[in-house]
Amino acid sequence: MASSTTKPIFTPPSTTTSSSSSQPPTRSSLLSFLRNTASTPISLKLSHSHPSFRSLSIKNATKTIESAETSPVSKVGGKDTINSQETKPTILVSEKLGEAGLELLRNFGDVDCSYDLSQEDLCKKIASCDALIVRSGTKVTRQVFEAAKGKLKVVGRAGVGIDNVDLQAATEFGCLVVNAPSANTVAAAEHGIALLASMARNVAQADASMKAGQWQRNKHVGVSLVGKTLAVMGFGKVGSEVARRAKGLGMEVITHDPYAPADRARAIGVEVVSFDQAISTADFISLHMPLTPATKKVFNDDSFAKVKKGVRIINVARGGVIDEDALVRALDSGKVAQAALDVFTEEPPPKDSKLVQHERVTVTPHLGASTKEAQEGVAIEIAEAVVGALKGELAATAVNAPMVPAEILSELAPYVVLAERLGRLAVQLVAGGSGIKSAKVVYKSARDPDDLDTRLLRAMITKGIIEPISDSFINLVNADFTAKKKGLRISEERVVVDASPELPIFSIQLQLSTVDSKFGSAVSGGGDISIKGEVKNGIPHLTRVGSFSVDVSLEGNLILCRQVDQPGMIGQVGNILGEQNVNVSFMSVGRTVRRRNAIMAIGVDEEPSLESLKKIGEVPAIEEFVFLKL
Repeated sequence: MASSTTKPIFTPPSTTTSSSSSQPPTRSSLLSFLRNTASTPISLKLSHSHPSFRSLSIKNATKTIESAETSPVSKVGGKDTINSQETKPTILVSEKLGEAGLELLRNFGDVDCSYDLSQEDLCKKIASCDALIVRSGTKVTRQVFEAAKGKLKVVGRAGVGIDNVDLQAATEFGCLVVNAPSANTVAAAEHGIALLASMARNVAQADASMKAGQWQRNKHVGVSLVGKTLAVMGFGKVGSEVARRAKGLGMEVITHDPYAPADRARAIGVEVVSFDQAISTADFISLHMPLTPATKKVFNDDSFAKVKKGVRIINVARGGVIDEDALVRALDSGKVAQAALDVFTEEPPPKDSKLVQHERVTVTPHLGASTKEAQEGVAIEIAEAVVGALKGELAATAVNAPMVPAEILSELAPYVVLAERLGRLAVQLVAGGSGIKSAKVVYKSARDPDDLDTRLLRAMITKGIIEPISDSFINLVNADFTAKKKGLRISEERVVVDASPELPIFSIQLQLSTVDSKFGSAVSGGGDISIKGEVKNGIPHLTRVGSFSVDVSLEGNLILCRQVDQPGMIGQVGNILGEQNVNVSFMSVGRTVRRRNAIMAIGVDEEPSLESLKKIGEVPAIEEFVFLKL
């Protein structure tokens, strides 16, 4: 039986809490929602289900377009560019950048290298700058964008992570954000291997001991790497490079990543497994997943309880994926034998940090990308991205949204929400260990295909599938690029139906091929995970799961149950949820044949406890169920 207790490593995070009420949201709650959702453009977050907010949506979208038309960079990908003006653009570099990158920038604009700026000084300088390049030390806050007063056109992050850039504010102020995700891949992988080897042989501890005048050969006996199992958690660029190098050291390598196709992993001798199997069988665990709401503290007390006793952990990804207090407890108990860490939740960590000071922990100060070659590569990559953006070119490494015409947003807004939530739902139905290779989107519409631009919808489906389990921020500019990079092929089919041509789309169906499902009833007759949705009264609804028809609002959280079609099932499940004070917002039951099997779809405002979900699974007539966050 599939249950919510068996989850992939990167469970998509919840977005908003729904209500069964049909009343429009308050202005304050809507604006709060916008502020707290940094990865999606403000214009896509505005509700079009209620007339009271339609004018607000169009006003914001139109304002974005107008500001673009009057700014030095008037068209993304068009002919009008900032360089067409007589004066050169001013590019502020607030942290050290390789000389090769600086030379590229100087050939295009006026470069101001001002390091170690305070927030106050940065806000003073930014008002005269067209571009800003930072590393991880500069905080590009809302106050910075406000101080720029619309002049700042692009922020370049020399590296991968963009935790220090307020993406929501950047989008609101029409500023493009680009990063440099590729240049430091090898450097980070090499540092991971360096920590792996030095931890296994107690290099740091032995070095400190000798420099203290001691000779303690027996105390610093290490462990061999040959024949040991390494679990690579996250099989992206860095993770796969670590795996290649670990194979060369004679290690057995397994991986968990929802985007790691089994054939690609097998090509380098790596097996794709579930999260629990990876951490419970590994002798060494190397972390390479991004920091998202879903992966924050994914290694916690519960995770450490499942690992093999004496496991050793390496982290060169993001400090926040580990609950540091839980790791200290696991080290003290002996459950975790050693840890080697390059990243921390707070950087630099407190001087009295128990984790840093622990005798069985090897630490380095975020040196993953700190090689001369990587620094030069990152400098060139970010310089090229910033110059391209200032020229008005489409940026493949853009991490926030481009501008979208107001009339398209106004019409497609509710379908944009439907598309993203279908993607979020579908990826949670994929069983651990299954790599997502292809997705098919079927649009039913009364319009001629030439009158229906689905690029935005395809981008939002891609966003829904990829973004919750990745550090990628998906938008119309980079959706196809990111999907291709992840090995995900998305195809589209348009079916003309006899419906009102005033509505752009009648329904959207999403199919995931060649994957295993954790909820068998979601699999169609063709063997694909298949779900379908419609927009009703401005609200996205799930209308089909596999071969079962349902009708439930795609808001809040969702429980899907396959059950024997018999009286009393709704009451039994409702009572279980009610006892735990979980409010049911929507409920729908669909069946194929009377008195045989049925699918019950239940929308809930709160996340049920594991105890509640276990009780649901123990109901004799329920054959399988799954809990999903939207």
